Amino acid sequence: MYRTREHQLSIYDYLPPYHGELAGRNRWVRLAEAIDWDAFEREYSGHFGHAGKVALPARVAYGCLIIRAALGVSDRETVALIRESPYLQYFLGFSTFTDDVPFSPRSMERFRTRIPAARVREAVALLRRLEAESPARADPPRPAALPVQAEAAGES
Repeated sequence: MYRTREHQLSIYDYLPPYHGELAGRNRWVRLAEAIDWDAFEREYSGHFGHAGKVALPARVAYGCLIIRAALGVSDRETVALIRESPYLQYFLGFSTFTDDVPFSPRSMERFRTRIPAARVREAVALLRRLEAESPARADPPRPAALPVQAEAAGES
């Protein structure tokens, strides 16, 4: 049997499942808690001089590459997914959900020149381990820092 819907639900009537709060057991929330962002930022900042345009935060750069690799999508699709997901925006360190992300798909290439692919693979492996664990686990494992290795230096 099939029952038809009366009307399309209005965007104003839709209630998100998280009621304005993110679920702590979400894989992106758990990964955000497991990565030592401060250590990564200290390493990443070594790629920049003291003058010029201010770069995007290390968490944004690294997080974008992790999302792209974990989901197996293009740069353009990565940015679109980030724009749509409060969980991915939280993972990147955004303080609030926004439809305007501060970078474009072209920025991802610059991120790749500064962040070694091996570091991204380590973070994706950590995500896979977290996914395999019970989602009800309160404390995700705290890995060693996932620092950037100085492969490519410079500014853009």
